[in-house]
Amino acid sequence: MRSLRLPSAILLACLFVAGGIGTINPSDLPEDGGRMSINFSTWHLHDSLEVQTVWLPVLQALEERSGGRISCNLFDVGALGSGPDHYEIVASGRSDMGYATLTWTPGRFPLSDVLSLPATIEGKETATEIGRAVYGRALRGEFAGVKVLEVNPCVNSHLWTNEPVETIEDVAGLRIRTPGGLQTRCIEALGAVPVFIPLDAVRVAMENGTIDGIVTCPSMIQPFGLDGVARHCTLVTFGCVGEGLFMNQDAWERTPEDLKGIIEEVCENPYRTTGGMTKGTYDSIIAELNESGVVFTSLPPEEEARWHAAFSNVTREWVAELEAEGLPAREAVEIFNEECEKRGVVCVAFPPEWR
Repeated sequence: MRSLRLPSAILLACLFVAGGIGTINPSDLPEDGGRMSINFSTWHLHDSLEVQTVWLPVLQALEERSGGRISCNLFDVGALGSGPDHYEIVASGRSDMGYATLTWTPGRFPLSDVLSLPATIEGKETATEIGRAVYGRALRGEFAGVKVLEVNPCVNSHLWTNEPVETIEDVAGLRIRTPGGLQTRCIEALGAVPVFIPLDAVRVAMENGTIDGIVTCPSMIQPFGLDGVARHCTLVTFGCVGEGLFMNQDAWERTPEDLKGIIEEVCENPYRTTGGMTKGTYDSIIAELNESGVVFTSLPPEEEARWHAAFSNVTREWVAELEAEGLPAREAVEIFNEECEKRGVVCVAFPPEWR
């Protein structure tokens, strides 16, 4: 397996010369002897836990379980495009397989925003179990033209700020970077101003006062240097984003039948395959950040209930809007809540009267 770590600008220039069109052409599948090559894309940083404990081991597992018939090339750090481009990178064939964040393209996957509902998910293996179940029951219609290997909510996000936040009133007027999806509405419901900027721009934006904080999951804090500016974390359940692992449809159709089974086995839950991004990972990141001086604040039950009530109202409003457009949003929310409850996860934005 090759891991390509050239800076993005240099890498793209090389690809332009090699390919003549500025992008990687889809791999020619199958190759001689039923072999194939998979170009894999992700926006994650190369040294991130996602790449080091999930994507590199996934690609290694594909190579090993196929007896070397699958070879893989990793294009990380957004080498093939910006974060919001990654679904289209796979769909168009610029890569054969890749990880994409769905909520970074607002309106494209309207029902799949259900995956971004605030829920107490602390490990990606569980998140993927939930996501695959919800996909099978409610979301299939949103992904025509690609092979869906899995979709998932991310793990629980929190509010990270440069000043302490202990009440809803403390949030009012703050400019908060949003990961998209229903988190944008949740931030607005608290009286704050959601701002969408790339993750790699957040540190500077917090340093110069352009924004006051960020809603994100713990694994994004250290890789993007945010522990130096976001010195306070309010441990409220925000949920996060909807994501997924996809394969280009043409590449999938040209894959030898026996290798399709290996790809599905490895990729249907990449976190179970690799043991990466578990609840233990979540706990260890929180512990490391605490030791580094980040101050964590847990809200009293009565204050936390006020935040959850605001999030539940977001759910009601979102469902009403989508159902006015003819989309079965309430059913999707109820399915998401059911799949969470089966796994001991609480969707704190589920309206209590819907139970």
